[in-house]
Amino acid sequence: MPRIAYFGPSGTFTEMALAKLESTGTFDGPVERVPAPSQGAAIELVRAGKAAGAVVPIESSVEGSIAPTLDALAVGPRLQIMAETDLDVAFTIVGRPGIELAEVRRIAAYPVAAAQVRMWLAVNMPLAEMYTSASNAAAAEDVAAGHAEAAVSTALAGERLGLTTLADGVADVDQAVTRFVLVAAPQSAPARTGADRTSIVLELANEPGSLMRAFAEFATRGIDLTRIESRPTRTGMGTYRFYLDCVGHIDDTAVAEALKALHRTAARIRFLGSWPATSATGTPPPPDAPASAWLADLKKGVADL
Repeated sequence: MPRIAYFGPSGTFTEMALAKLESTGTFDGPVERVPAPSQGAAIELVRAGKAAGAVVPIESSVEGSIAPTLDALAVGPRLQIMAETDLDVAFTIVGRPGIELAEVRRIAAYPVAAAQVRMWLAVNMPLAEMYTSASNAAAAEDVAAGHAEAAVSTALAGERLGLTTLADGVADVDQAVTRFVLVAAPQSAPARTGADRTSIVLELANEPGSLMRAFAEFATRGIDLTRIESRPTRTGMGTYRFYLDCVGHIDDTAVAEALKALHRTAARIRFLGSWPATSATGTPPPPDAPASAWLADLKKGVADL
């Protein structure tokens, strides 16, 4: 039974994402779920050989990319994204038994969750002081431990700890979605499906036009970039690495050509993977067959092409 790490403790949305991957046949059979205290810790269990994979959040439709996951994937031995899944995200306010919503003066929350319910909290719990927790499930554990009177958490975490549901379906934005990915040791990418996502990390020479030239490798080949993000390298002021997602697969000729071109010019390129996308991605890269057939005819000396 493979050990799969996840951003825990038990009761987080990440554990729910792992369960969804299990139910959709991502793994050959049952797995042993291994909770980790952070996204980076889950990823490091894979690097250390203590887990076969790790499920971590990577992007929220409300708050954008999850920085700790991006940073953990960019440094250290390379790992590879093998699969993804999306979860609709709304939160449950759980409290210690006997307390009413209006009585809460300290509420625990993971910062990413707090950002997604800040307006709801301002209207419904204006007197509550925020207590920072390590995850959504940890927020519920903080209530059980007496550090706070209520928490922005999940119904599952509240049930497991015997807490009271004070409000359910809490979210500032309707239909909020978070994308989670399965990370494993480098290996052959899952087979191309025609609806795929490819992700890379780029570090470029600090010179005029370097970023434009990198983007041009995609634009001239008709490749749709669906996410462009910069994060500091933490090596000095003004030094950044770039995270790019595009529509397509490493087995698509256009994508492969762009990656080869970037390898020739970038200071550093890290391939994070090509995998089947579970949500709409954008415009697929153009097919290679017509141009390849034309070139083959040229080589054979066919007239009137």
